[in-house]
Amino acid sequence: MMSTARSCQPSRVVKLALLGLGLATLQPALARQDDRQQPANITAKSFDATQQANGIIHYKGNVLLTQGTLKATGALATVYLDADNSVTRVVITGNQAHIEQLDDNGNLMQGNAATLDYDNVKQVAVLTGNATVSQKGRGSAKGDQLTYNTQTSQMTGESNGDGLVQMTFLPTPKPGAAPPKAPAPSQSSHPPQGQH
Repeated sequence: MMSTARSCQPSRVVKLALLGLGLATLQPALARQDDRQQPANITAKSFDATQQANGIIHYKGNVLLTQGTLKATGALATVYLDADNSVTRVVITGNQAHIEQLDDNGNLMQGNAATLDYDNVKQVAVLTGNATVSQKGRGSAKGDQLTYNTQTSQMTGESNGDGLVQMTFLPTPKPGAAPPKAPAPSQSSHPPQGQH
C-alpha cells in the first residue's frame, strides 16, 4: 500500500518516506479474481431506472449490492450500466457506506466512508469522508479519502485541513503463535472539516 498526503512539510516528507519503507509489510493479497464474472445483485426499498443502453439506476433505502464475495451497502446508490447492461460503476452514500470483499486467500478487506465510489471496470474503490480500510490480520488505514485498487492492492490516502492519514501495521504471526488482532480504528482528535 502507498499513502500520500495532499500537502507535505519537510518533516512530514521524511516521516512519509520512512512510512513508505514499512508499507511493503501491509501489502494485502489481491481481491477474489472471479468476483467480476459473477452476477451483480442489488436490493433496496425502491429504484428509479433508465431502460436503455448505458443507463443509470437510482436505488433508495437499505441498499445492498453483491457480486461474488464483494458486498457494498448504504442508504442511496447510483448504478451506472454499460451498453451490455453490465454494472460499470456504483456510488453509495448515507448510513456509513460500506464495502467488503474476500481475496483469493479468504482474507476479508472492509472499508467504510460517507461516500463510496466503486469503479467495477478498473476495480478501484474511492472512499471519501472519514474513510477507513482494514484487512484481517494485515492492518488498517484511515483518512479523509482512501483509494484502494482491488487488483494491484495499491492504496493512497489523503487528509484535508489539519487532519492526518493514519496506518496500523500488524506483525506477521510466528509459527504456532496466535494471529494478531487489529485495534479498533481510533477517532481523530480533529473535528470534521467545517466544524470547529
